[in-house]
Amino acid sequence: MLDLIITVAGIYGCFLTWGIFQEQVTSTAYGVHQEKFKHFIFLNLVQSLITCLVAYIYVKLIRQKIKFNDFKLLGKITQAAVTHALASPFGYASLNHIDYPTLILGKSCKLVPVMLMNIVLYQRKFPLHKYITVALVTAGVTLFMLAKPSKSGHQTENSIWGLGLLLTNLLLDGVTNSTQDQIFREFKLSGQQMMFYMNFFGSLLMIPYITNPWNPELFRGIHFCQSNPQAIKDILLFSLAGAMGQCFIFHLLSNYGSLVLVTVTVTRKMFSIIISNIVYQHAINYKQWLSVGLVFCGIILESAVKFISPKPAKEEAKKPEEAVTDKSKKVRANGKVPSKKLQ
Repeated sequence: MLDLIITVAGIYGCFLTWGIFQEQVTSTAYGVHQEKFKHFIFLNLVQSLITCLVAYIYVKLIRQKIKFNDFKLLGKITQAAVTHALASPFGYASLNHIDYPTLILGKSCKLVPVMLMNIVLYQRKFPLHKYITVALVTAGVTLFMLAKPSKSGHQTENSIWGLGLLLTNLLLDGVTNSTQDQIFREFKLSGQQMMFYMNFFGSLLMIPYITNPWNPELFRGIHFCQSNPQAIKDILLFSLAGAMGQCFIFHLLSNYGSLVLVTVTVTRKMFSIIISNIVYQHAINYKQWLSVGLVFCGIILESAVKFISPKPAKEEAKKPEEAVTDKSKKVRANGKVPSKKLQ
């Protein structure tokens, strides 16, 4: 019980801090010139490198292996890393046109692109309750955007543009998650190994782009940090909080299962919205609060169905035992006694 409490507290602490520093980095006017940080590829690279280092240490501590000689696996990982690397800049850029609570609500709709990409790429079918969940969360986010009062025509244009950037981010995330699902099924990786591979190859993909002589992103990002030391602290804390949060998530998933993880992540999203409004004083009207409730109704429906549905993991857990039993029967038929290793 103590381990569970510490793990949940770690997830809340890391990702609530991560959310606060994400908005701090992207919306704060730094220094005497009141400059805002706009170098999102640079920010994404720093976070990816730090997360990669943390993941590598994590993998070594639990005595797992990192393989670079399976080229089929590396090809799939690269495919997922490309879409993952492309997704983050769209999410960061959307914060220039939408506020943080809207971004969090959009992230709550992760089921939408994952379902869409599974249908389009893998021709999968889903039960009825999943389509209802998709409808609820999509309607909630749409109403949230429509209920936000606009001060001018330019503001409305910015909001539509920001929503487009957010939707692009979500679709790319959907492609990434669909590819990761395929990798887990085909190559039987652990979550910790996937965490390392994704960040390692994501960093490799970003480095050539950000260091080419025609792209001033790296130089401008470094120059901004040199001119505004407070930004360095915010970026490092943002990256470390996200990396440590992923470690807690993988620990929770491997030891307590997905139901506990879903409960923790859903409440984390809710607390992120509330804290963002308290800290940054975003104005949210009653229609938007109703929209927030609609989104969480969909998320709660998904969690409730998972809770009351039979767990397929139990059926899968029986398969190795059945295989051992069948093998034991064959051995007995040959007149041999099965060894204890078969049990």
